[in-house]
Amino acid sequence: DYEFRLDVTGQIFAQFSMDHEAIGHWLNEEVKGNLALLDDVEQAIEQVKGSERQWQKVGHEYTLWLDGEEVIVRANQLDLEGDEMEDGMFYYDNESLSFCGVEDFLAVLSAYRRFLAEL
Repeated sequence: DYEFRLDVTGQIFAQFSMDHEAIGHWLNEEVKGNLALLDDVEQAIEQVKGSERQWQKVGHEYTLWLDGEEVIVRANQLDLEGDEMEDGMFYYDNESLSFCGVEDFLAVLSAYRRFLAEL
């Protein structure tokens, strides 16, 4: 589940349900209404569809990774290798890492475009 709305500054704001929060953050932090970026992502999806190829777009805060079946949005600061934690502790990363099927992701991008067009 997701929702698009305008924030108090008039910028588009995407909010996603648990386990998909990073997709909303990617839209809010990296896309910010940039339809050319959405064009690039949609072209990349077409290029990797039906192949073993992969594609990624590293942004300022989030990286988008995709192949022919799945899209992953991951916070760039999520690299926690080497960090040691106390026993019984774990990182909460639901806001930093999301997985989504390609068709569902394309539907989100389409809904995002429609929301922008209605403004």
